[in-house]
Amino acid sequence: MSGKDDKRSRASGGGAGKPAAAEPRQPETAPAGALKAGLYVLLFVLGVLTAVAGGLLQGAWFPGGLLLALAGAAALFTGGARAAVSVVGALVPAAGWLITVIGLSTTRAEGDFVFGAGLGAYVYMLGGIAVAVICTTASMGRSAHLGTARRGM
Repeated sequence: MSGKDDKRSRASGGGAGKPAAAEPRQPETAPAGALKAGLYVLLFVLGVLTAVAGGLLQGAWFPGGLLLALAGAAALFTGGARAAVSVVGALVPAAGWLITVIGLSTTRAEGDFVFGAGLGAYVYMLGGIAVAVICTTASMGRSAHLGTARRGM
């Protein structure tokens, strides 16, 4: 075998006279950006649904329903931040929640509204905003130290 053939066989990956083996095809996956965008759309829709459910729940069972509605919002905002591994994961459902709560709190010409003018509605609106700020702030510290934290045994 000459030196020229030796270089060609090494470059092609096969021996002299052997055809190069074809690489196995990997299944095509969606790009990470598309998955992240889909996650954010899902979190926004969950924020809208949580606001509607919480608005109805806080008025139905006043003290317990209000706490349950705020706990559900907090769970969604924290879960969104953990799922997206970023602060945006907490902000997107909070934006959906806030837009929906504002939309539900405005009265229409027909007199239809979800939120009454009681204390529970104001506590739900302001408490939900406070919960969103707290969850977003807490996720900022967690995502900054995500890779450096030591795991317990």
